[in-house]
Amino acid sequence: METSPQGGSDSQEGRATPPEGPGEASGSRTEGGPRSLDGVSSFMGLRWDDPQTVRILIRPELINRGGLLSGVATYAMVDYCMGSTLWAQTTEEERIATVSISINYIQTATEGEIVCRTELDRRNRTIGIMKSSIHAEDGRLLVTAVGSYSIFKAKVKVVGET
Repeated sequence: METSPQGGSDSQEGRATPPEGPGEASGSRTEGGPRSLDGVSSFMGLRWDDPQTVRILIRPELINRGGLLSGVATYAMVDYCMGSTLWAQTTEEERIATVSISINYIQTATEGEIVCRTELDRRNRTIGIMKSSIHAEDGRLLVTAVGSYSIFKAKVKVVGET
């Protein structure tokens, strides 16, 4: 996932608005988290408290044929939360992309809200390593994950290039 999250919320419908472009503070992007980045995050219903915390309300579309929360939903939460956590630590000239995520499904949930929290473990010029966990609203640990992301310079478009 190459990402550039920052956005605002639309309080009228509780739906997310498109990203508004990154803010910058002290050389890094730290102005809150996005509310919706793209069609996937919008469909999943991902909501950010801040760049390190993503929430989702479990609804019927996220339940698999076995009657349990789909692993796709929790994996998406982890990927987007890791991405926004690292993105908040990048400069305007840097971009990021998911390299690898190792995820452990411990328990599941079938209703209520779940919360993903991510912490940046370490970062250098070319890679960021994050740890995430997802908890149910009753406090149960559902998922743990470790991920690595590539950090690279943004490509400069030449005028006239397509």
